[in-house]
Amino acid sequence: MDVTPTNSFVSAAPGQPVLPLSRDGRRTRLVILGATGSIGKSTLDIVRHHPDRFEVVALAAGRRAGELAALAREFNVRFAALAEAAAGEELDAALAGSGIANGAGPAALHDAALHPADIVVAGIVGAAGLAPTFAALQAGRTIALANKECLVCAGDLFMAEARRQGLSVLPMDSEHNAIFQVLESRNLAEVERVVLTASGGPFRQLSLDEMRHVSPAQALKHPNWDMGSRITIDSATLMNKGLEVIEASHLFPLAHDQLDVLVHPQSVIHGMVQYRDGSLLAQLGSPDMRTPIAHCLAWPHRLDLPVARLDLARLATLTFEAPDLTRFPALGLALDAMRAGGGAPAALNAADEEAVAAFLAGRIGFLDIAAVVADVLDALAASGDLAAPESVAAVLSLDSTARRAAQAAIIRRAR
Repeated sequence: MDVTPTNSFVSAAPGQPVLPLSRDGRRTRLVILGATGSIGKSTLDIVRHHPDRFEVVALAAGRRAGELAALAREFNVRFAALAEAAAGEELDAALAGSGIANGAGPAALHDAALHPADIVVAGIVGAAGLAPTFAALQAGRTIALANKECLVCAGDLFMAEARRQGLSVLPMDSEHNAIFQVLESRNLAEVERVVLTASGGPFRQLSLDEMRHVSPAQALKHPNWDMGSRITIDSATLMNKGLEVIEASHLFPLAHDQLDVLVHPQSVIHGMVQYRDGSLLAQLGSPDMRTPIAHCLAWPHRLDLPVARLDLARLATLTFEAPDLTRFPALGLALDAMRAGGGAPAALNAADEEAVAAFLAGRIGFLDIAAVVADVLDALAASGDLAAPESVAAVLSLDSTARRAAQAAIIRRAR
């Protein structure tokens, strides 16, 4: 039977039915975009624990042919795809004799996204995940969203299409999922503010001068989460939290000034909603991505999961502090881009991705990441290139423009 969602603000149209765990006696069919990344691996671990509830029908990844082939065989999928065309022969050889159809390149990625399924898990990192995820949405798939670019770069387009299709966009990021769990759709008019929490990263207590000299290895040592390299660096600069605020502005019907950030080093509280009667509702949990992922896959039900349970008596102390925008200017840049709207968030994201890559390669310093992003936003604003994109193609064109501007800024700041 169909289930009516209780939190209709992430459902494109209030009251639209959402798939339960299984329907008509069959398992929920999943397509996983980004199968070899942290989101994909956590999703597949959930499937291993609940093979009676889920069937993986297609997998896609970037370039890890051997790893993707092993997963495709384990879950006996129908189709496997790599984004990188050059790795296609390796994937085909690794799947020889399995009967699993496969391909490589943008067209194959698109085919994976459109494979018949109930839920598409959008876990591809970067702008590469935008086009296939948008295509899945246009094809009528429910989206379990972990790709930031869909909302940061094309939030207006993405949510407008979801509303047109009457589909649900289920947030997999731990912070957005936390808000999803505690934001009561019937009481939206009573909300004062929504708070996304940030761990503060590994450099929370360092001075600006100390941060000038940190290495990529130090920045990659996140105190709480095990994530990919870009998101880990973004967590260290607090850019990641800024991107999440931009996402939240599209997921939830709130004014910009109702969205707030609070540094919470223990990463136990993932999100909070303050109501006008003084009530503060919070979602707590261990820092394990399987919890928000499972919440999306099973929503509106819950799954048994082998995640660590919180022992609050043992934890004893939860601390909070306001973010320091002087030491972490990337967060301020993201908030400004959200307020500016148009193409600013897409340019911000592209510039940040290029700057993070340059930092990891040792070409620029840690503090140069935010400086490069600021340079790009200033340059594109001056040239009139930050108009609101009217299509996914226009978003990708702006992404390319911003990346070129970022490369020029990186050269100017190179060590």
